[in-house]
This record gives sequence, structure tokens and C-alpha cells, in this order.
Amino acid sequence: MMILRNPFQRPLSYNARKALLKGVIVGAVTAAVYLTVVVVTTPNLPPSVAINAALTVNGIIIVGLAVGVGIQIFVSSYSKGLGCGLHDKRRYNQKDKKHKGIRRIFSISNGRTGSSGGSTAISSFLSFFSLVPLGCCGSWLFILSALPAVFGGTLSVVLIEYSTFLSYIGLAVVIGFAALSVMRLRRELNKRRMLATKLKFSDTDSENIETPVPGDVERGHPN
Repeated sequence: MMILRNPFQRPLSYNARKALLKGVIVGAVTAAVYLTVVVVTTPNLPPSVAINAALTVNGIIIVGLAVGVGIQIFVSSYSKGLGCGLHDKRRYNQKDKKHKGIRRIFSISNGRTGSSGGSTAISSFLSFFSLVPLGCCGSWLFILSALPAVFGGTLSVVLIEYSTFLSYIGLAVVIGFAALSVMRLRRELNKRRMLATKLKFSDTDSENIETPVPGDVERGHPN
């Protein structure tokens, strides 16, 4: 009887555990910073009430931003660890030019971390406006009053009227960057796996060619 092994039962590598821990910590810090801003900007309400209101109204945004940022950090940390570990000059020196695109150090999140961070900040900023009618984030009333002077009357009305919708768009951008990073990481891992398989067969063929046949040595034939 064949027993199927659950892939989730396989132990994670040190690099994967380290990257996962880093992603979880940064994601938790993201949510904690959001709730801290809510508490600080709501001096007229107890912290527990302000946090409960924020989780009730913007729970999806808070969790989504934490998950999106955590995934970005996980992919970035995991890919950097793999990039450093895969630079073995003894095996890849002769094939460097041919497989240059496959052997490069991962740069999956280098050009996207800044964009994701900006989207996270914008989404958080806009989501605070939806808490003002509930009595939370009263300090943001000063920001609302200053918006017409900064952005103009029409744009300020749009930002206030559609703050919830725009904050969800920012969340979608953050999740989109995270999903794109995961896809690129998976594609790079598949390329490296294919390269390792090719090099393995190449080394095996080289050993078979260079190894002399015993019968030829006995007859005095050249190698």
C-alpha cells in the first residue's frame, strides 16, 4: 500500500525559517504601528475602544497590509539567502556566461519594496479618515482641514469622500506586489532547479567519458 507523504510535514530549511520569522515579525510590527497611530491620535477615547473601532471598521485593511508586507519581507529575505548560497565558483565558473541570468543574486523585491511601502503608507493614511466619524483619530481632523490648501478643494473632497475605496485600492496594490514577488521567486527557483539537474547530468557524462575502460588498459590501448 502506497503512503502519500504530506509535503507540509517536510522540515523547513534554516533560510526558510529565518525568512518566515522575519516576515511574521515585520507583518506584526506593521499592524502594531497602525494601531499605535490610532491610539495616539485618539486621546479622547480609551485605547481599547479606539483599537476595537479600528479593527471593526478597517480590520481587512490592517490584516491585509500586515500580510502583504510580511510576504514581501519573506520573499526578499529568502531570495537573498538563496542567492548567497548558490554562488559556488568551483562548479559554475565555466558556465558563468551561459547561465548568467540564472546565477544572478536575487533582486526580486529590490525594485518593488519601495513601491509596496509607498502603497502601504497611502492605504493606511486614507483608511484613517473613515475612523473620524466614529470619534477615533480626532487629530486627523486637522489634516482634513488642511487638505484643501495642499491638494485643492476638488481633490480634497475626493480623498475624503472615497477614502475607504482608495484605501482598498492601496491594499490591492500591496497584495499585488506580494503576489508578483512570490511568482518571480517560484520562477527563479524552477530555473535554478533545472540548471542543477543539467549540471548533474553534465558532470555524470564527463566522468563516464574520462574514466578508462579496464579492458582497454590491459590491451595497452590509449585512454
